[in-house]
Amino acid sequence: MLHGHYTEELIEAGCDEAGRGCLAGPVFAAAVILPRDFRDEVLTDSKKLTAKQRFRLRVIIESNALAWAVSSVDAGVIDQINILNASILAMHQAISQLQTLPQLLLIDGNRFKPYLDIPHLCIVKGDGKYLSIAAASVLAKTYRDDYMDLIHEEYPGYDWKNNKGYPCKKHRTGIIVSGLTPYHRKSFRLAEQLKLQV
Repeated sequence: MLHGHYTEELIEAGCDEAGRGCLAGPVFAAAVILPRDFRDEVLTDSKKLTAKQRFRLRVIIESNALAWAVSSVDAGVIDQINILNASILAMHQAISQLQTLPQLLLIDGNRFKPYLDIPHLCIVKGDGKYLSIAAASVLAKTYRDDYMDLIHEEYPGYDWKNNKGYPCKKHRTGIIVSGLTPYHRKSFRLAEQLKLQV
């Protein structure tokens, strides 16, 4: 089971993103404040969960969290400010939407820019260590998956419903056959990605 909280005194928000390594679609981020007594035996890093588990947990997280929010930054902005800055921007936006102001931010990963004057801790693989970060990873991933399913209907030739914008074979083939869409991150080295072996 993951750690409940980093401290027992401060109101903590866990933050995580989804979609950093994709060739298409926005990057999503979530911020979650969980109650002190929240526990769940299944909740962990969203990448270790099945889609069914993630969507079931989303309902549990949203109904139990003291506050939660999800935000996204689209491909055009990613191209302008780069994916790292876009991921941090999405986290800042999610934090800004929380109904409760956190006193400490637990950030998954090793890079972050301060938000207001709230102290933060960067925790590598934090989504496998702290429940609030794991909860944020589940929300970011499921909301992004919903979005990619939606735009798959608009551009079905890239198989986004299954690959969610990651550089899988059908996605790369779709780029070769049909070119880029407005949802593609044109700053990513797409020509190099197309050479990748499956």
